[in-house]
Amino acid sequence: MPGEVARNLQGVRERIARAASRVGRSPDEVTLVVVTKTWPTEVVREAIAAGAEHIGENYVQEAREKRAQIPDPVTWHLIGHLQSNKAGQAAALFDIIHTVDSLHLAERLSRHAVAAGRNLEVLVEVNISGEASKFGVAPEEAGALMDALGALPGIRPSGLMGMPPFSADPEEARPYFRRLRALWEALPPAYRRHLSMGMSGDFEVAVEEGATLVRVGSAIFGPRRARATGTHDRQP
Repeated sequence: MPGEVARNLQGVRERIARAASRVGRSPDEVTLVVVTKTWPTEVVREAIAAGAEHIGENYVQEAREKRAQIPDPVTWHLIGHLQSNKAGQAAALFDIIHTVDSLHLAERLSRHAVAAGRNLEVLVEVNISGEASKFGVAPEEAGALMDALGALPGIRPSGLMGMPPFSADPEEARPYFRRLRALWEALPPAYRRHLSMGMSGDFEVAVEEGATLVRVGSAIFGPRRARATGTHDRQP
């Protein structure tokens, strides 16, 4: 339906503002990353026309195809798992990578970013749920990895990202978000630009618990479409 994306996007912004207000935060402290994975380029353009400034993609190949058709000056976020053999493409395509989970991956991103003359923002993904099915470093390893990233050229470690276990009740995500925020607050100030947590089902709780980046797709576009490409990156 024409205009539905714009209406939904505005509705999400209003929900972020209300959640921020409940805990005495300014809505300006929270950046909405509009997750467009599986959606075609024309839908991404509709979101950008409605004011989306930050676009999140899970897959390197899908993002490459969309960026080739979208010249708009938006910030591109990689929010899905990154295989190290795609680090070169990711370093060229994205402005912020949320899912660095090893020094090996960071070193590859660093080499490619230096070669491209870029200063790439990266977040350390933390497995706050403890689930074997999820990527990310153990919480107790996040600080050491962040320090190691800080010594690499071409990349700028800027915070943490994490996902709670799936639940239909957003309140069940709250203790996981609190734990991630505590880890984030223990980092040196230079590493605390971004705290990426919260998706369509729980972003309001994430905002209440201190998120600076929320990753929202289905609340704006509706149920996720089947994916047509054949890469093997993960969906969060």
